[in-house]
Amino acid sequence: MSGNPVNTLSRRTFLARSSLLAAAAVWPVVGWNAQLLPRRPIPGTGEDLPVIGLGSTKAVMQLATEGTAGLEAVLQSLLDAGGSVIDTWSRDPALDALAGEVFRKNNRLGSLFLATKVDTEGVEAGRAMIDANERNFGKAADLIQVFSMRDIGNQWPLLREMKDQGRTRYIGITVASESAHGDMLQFMQKERPDFIQINYSLAESNAEREVLPYARDNGIAVIINRPFMNGDYFPKVQGHSLPDWAAEFDCASWAQFALKFILANPAVTCVLTETTKPEHLQDNLAAAEGRLPDAPARLRMQEEIRSL
Repeated sequence: MSGNPVNTLSRRTFLARSSLLAAAAVWPVVGWNAQLLPRRPIPGTGEDLPVIGLGSTKAVMQLATEGTAGLEAVLQSLLDAGGSVIDTWSRDPALDALAGEVFRKNNRLGSLFLATKVDTEGVEAGRAMIDANERNFGKAADLIQVFSMRDIGNQWPLLREMKDQGRTRYIGITVASESAHGDMLQFMQKERPDFIQINYSLAESNAEREVLPYARDNGIAVIINRPFMNGDYFPKVQGHSLPDWAAEFDCASWAQFALKFILANPAVTCVLTETTKPEHLQDNLAAAEGRLPDAPARLRMQEEIRSL
């Protein structure tokens, strides 16, 4: 999962109050299926992934209060756009089981690249978590990650065992704090995971200094979490007009502004977004269309966010 649930109220309020985004929200939906999401390679394999995926914490937690309709709609929108990457993790087996039912409905499961996390202490507890995930979602995860590198000394050998046994195709590690980037880099240099998942955004760009270049140069796939800083991004830009120069890289909303900044980094394989609203997902998906900002534009984007 890509961290704590996004603040839905802040984004809902933001979209409702911003006339610019109200107009832009229609733009990505019209003709969206004219092309599918771009894809980027998983280094060292013959496989590639769509550049935008879904971190399902928020959608799964919605099941506790609103039922499955929202998750079903968001999932179908993702699949219709050629998406497939779902990062699952709710810390609640009952909710995971419900999410698994949604994923299996209408034979959707075979279309998904399913990622999960191990977040526990001890080998047997880690093994039990992986077993429960397979039961809840009806398939072995394509990617298993050690959440926040917790108990990495025990969990990493377990993940290597899972891969050797064919119970997962890829293994990796996650962090969601810039203070953990140094530990992640040291681990990458020692073990070379198939994937890393790391926080990277307009306001949290430390990853581009060392971790992302190392991943790019050493064939490690990169999944990005916290692209909207767990929802803190939208209150920051609320009430501000999107700069005119954003049109130079085909950007029509503040959500796309954030995502295009991330996608412009060549080390990035896939960005996880979290939403329970199909219209929000459509806006996110549209970030993959058209041009991406070049290096000077990306610096300008950061300056713009700092100035707000």
